[in-house]
Amino acid sequence: MTSPAPLAPRTRIKICGLTREADVDAAVEAGADAIGFVLYPKSPRAVSVERAAELASRLPPFITPVLLFVNADAPEVLASLARVKGAIAQFHGEETPEQCEEATGPGRFRYMRAARIPLGAAGAGFDLVKYASDYSRAQAILLDAHVEGYGGGGKAFDWSLLPPAVDAHLVLSGGLTPANVSDGIHSLRTRCKTLSVDVSSGVEIDGPGHKGLKDAGKIRAFVAAVRTADAANTVKASAADASSFSS
Repeated sequence: MTSPAPLAPRTRIKICGLTREADVDAAVEAGADAIGFVLYPKSPRAVSVERAAELASRLPPFITPVLLFVNADAPEVLASLARVKGAIAQFHGEETPEQCEEATGPGRFRYMRAARIPLGAAGAGFDLVKYASDYSRAQAILLDAHVEGYGGGGKAFDWSLLPPAVDAHLVLSGGLTPANVSDGIHSLRTRCKTLSVDVSSGVEIDGPGHKGLKDAGKIRAFVAAVRTADAANTVKASAADASSFSS
């Protein structure tokens, strides 16, 4: 009896920095798994918690709203998470493990912790293994480029400089687009427990003044590129399994 072909893990997708109903609907229709709302007032993509709750109310079951915070105090985080049903937190500032725990209950709400990876060769000096261990209670570690401000800069760090094995669920972010997300998936999939991807500026309308305004066509193209990468990894897994069986 022939064994079933192995399936490569499905890459989950988060579309972040949404501000409009049409963009939420487009992300859902395209097949996103999570929708991100920025609650950092200094961000050009910022929305109020009331607006985030309004937009999140459009989400069907099994799609997760994610609230992005930057150095917010614990009462604010807790109140926001309670306001948006089913939400998890994403900490993107200088929050310590203890502060992340305090701001989520502790244990009452789930959270992700962003790791800001330096650009260029300096990325090799970031100890992601230790970082993941320090934030071991986080549901996932989100990898973003360390740029001025806090995320959304559209810059990609050097993925090849990351450690070969990280005992954590990772979310790749920073400069992803429909054109390069497949390369990111192929580079990192085997280095962690599971890999997800997170895009914001890479699916926005072109031109100045459009931060927070998404392009439905780019969202569809991004999701399609992720699914193509998943299919290619399934083929590779099948080929490897067949080779092992024949030998």
